[in-house]
Amino acid sequence: MPAKKPVRYRDAGVNIDEADRAVSQIKLAARRTFNNNVVTDIGSFGAMFRLSGWKRPVLVSSADGVGTKLKVAFMTGKHDTIGECLVNHCVNDIAVQGAKPLFFLDYFAVGKLDYRVAAQVVTGIARGCKQNGCALIGGETAEMPGLYSAGEYDLAGFIVGAAEENSLLTGASIQPGDVLFGLPSTGLHTNGYSLARKLLFEVAGYGPKSFVPELDTTAGEELLKVHRSYLGAIQALMHAKVLGGAAHITGGGITDNTPRMLPRGLAAEVKLGSWPVLPIFELLRRIGKIPGEDYRRTFNLGIGMVLAVPKSKADKARKVLTKMGERFFEIGKVIRQPRGTRERVRYR
Repeated sequence: MPAKKPVRYRDAGVNIDEADRAVSQIKLAARRTFNNNVVTDIGSFGAMFRLSGWKRPVLVSSADGVGTKLKVAFMTGKHDTIGECLVNHCVNDIAVQGAKPLFFLDYFAVGKLDYRVAAQVVTGIARGCKQNGCALIGGETAEMPGLYSAGEYDLAGFIVGAAEENSLLTGASIQPGDVLFGLPSTGLHTNGYSLARKLLFEVAGYGPKSFVPELDTTAGEELLKVHRSYLGAIQALMHAKVLGGAAHITGGGITDNTPRMLPRGLAAEVKLGSWPVLPIFELLRRIGKIPGEDYRRTFNLGIGMVLAVPKSKADKARKVLTKMGERFFEIGKVIRQPRGTRERVRYR
């Protein structure tokens, strides 16, 4: 039976006018990241980027999200940093392979679009892109009523970078005896939030605005600390020709991510206590009485990037990092994988 009166898209929950307002804000933020290699403007069917100045470029790409860190943004109503976290996460994932970021595309999906929230999110994405020398050249903003709860959205990103073929970081040169340096994280980054939210908000009973003495800030502010970029440090060490490999410490912690840069037959020996574990992790461990293995495989524990450097070049690497003002810790070394085991990271 036909409707008694005309049914518009707005009646189904999709507001095209609100989408237009969001797109106008997005265009302003994105254009600030453009460089001479961007061929198309925001709004074209396909974004175009000119690849120039390379001899034998290898394109390196990654797609990711920020997980349930989004839930904290919903709880606090603070949306201006979550996009920066997304960009930095993706940048780190290609930086560990020696790539420089070229361009970024985002995916923002929501049940009911609020252009002000969308503008905050994309402003953060643009800021992250600008800081990493990456152009925000496109994406998708989708309003899908009935799929997402009121006030919630999903966010994902896709990055493309490039490296000269002879400069790729493959980890193939890593050998036993190489030094492992750890670069500090700013907090949880974008992993372990399902457990962290359960422990802080359900078990301990904190709210997002609760001041937590051990953290000297509120629970919400702590959990929304920006996932930092390590691009500058990695590129500086590559330029100095002292870097053998790098591992971005994300889901799985040091235990699962460090082996991803190691050749077969090698393992990492990590010295516990060689770096300061951030207060947020110690607090979560106490609240949840988290077993040691789970603790190390869920959280980064204060180390966001692990670098493998030949022992003969360790002093030079220290000088490079010190000169650029980068904090670092010597957290272990590369060893041969113990025979008869599948162990790739040994803690001592």
